[in-house]
Amino acid sequence: MKKLHQLYDYILRLASHAKASYYLFILSFSESSFFPVPPDVMLAPMCLTRPSKAWTFALITTVGSVLGGILGYVIGKFVFDSIKPLIESLGYIIAFDNALLWFDEWGFWAILIAGFSPIPYKVFTIAAGVLNMAFLPFVIGSVIGRGARFYLVAFLVKIFGNKIDYVLKKYMDRIGWGIIFLVIIAYLARILPI
Repeated sequence: MKKLHQLYDYILRLASHAKASYYLFILSFSESSFFPVPPDVMLAPMCLTRPSKAWTFALITTVGSVLGGILGYVIGKFVFDSIKPLIESLGYIIAFDNALLWFDEWGFWAILIAGFSPIPYKVFTIAAGVLNMAFLPFVIGSVIGRGARFYLVAFLVKIFGNKIDYVLKKYMDRIGWGIIFLVIIAYLARILPI
């Protein structure tokens, strides 16, 4: 766990680097298919230091994340059997099995929710490829889910500044799950007769 904290601290240092936008793109891309650290940890400090570029940073993060998600989809579709032992060794196999169940029940909505939530998005991108999910809905769900997440982070940082940094670090999982809960309630209210 110490290595993960060191990696987290290193990514925070990259946020102030002259080429931070490039690093943000690389982090966003890699996190969507194999890397353990979410891009929010770099996006938020970058938005704090340069609020006028918050929307640009959110766009960079979204594009990088969706392209990385496409790589995860390709991995799942074509080389899953080769990487399954790695997924098991990293402790993601239970999350992967759950992702398969979500896709079976929710389809398109699973990728959209996974893109927004604190659930490891990489697990869902690979599962979408394994299950041969239709590619266009996969990309659309990824753009909406990831875009909503990263633009929300940029918006909150832009509005609340340094105060939101603490809140995001401490409560990001709860905020993500709360929004997912509201989306599910809205969806159920729409399809169920009242």
